[in-house]
Amino acid sequence: MAVLVDTNVLVDVAVRDPAWLHWSRSQLLAAARGGPILINPVIYAEFSYRYDSIDEVDMLLPIHEFRREAIPWVASFAAGLAFRKYRRSGGAHDRILPDFLIGAHAAIRGYTILTRDTRGYRSYFPTVDLISPETHP
Repeated sequence: MAVLVDTNVLVDVAVRDPAWLHWSRSQLLAAARGGPILINPVIYAEFSYRYDSIDEVDMLLPIHEFRREAIPWVASFAAGLAFRKYRRSGGAHDRILPDFLIGAHAAIRGYTILTRDTRGYRSYFPTVDLISPETHP
């Protein structure tokens, strides 16, 4: 099973978050045992803003552990549609398009998402399987 890893999980491990390190690390390891773990350019960008060099980011997200995959054009379109639906239904300005791009990527490719933040994924991409603290305590 291919798993798309949300940025929050990667950050937990990289910064050794005291509240989430154990859960995030154990779920990453479990996901890696079950199949490829993936990131896309949005996840890479969200993660990398904390660092000064691409070499440092690539050391923390080695390509042999985190397969990189571009977001398909059809997923980008699906993200736009979901974001429009969200905004037309009165969605607040605090939810931003990157979450929709990640969710649509997983939906189009049939990937599971490993995340701590399920709210947008459940609402706008209900067919996507999620690994979260609620589903995998």
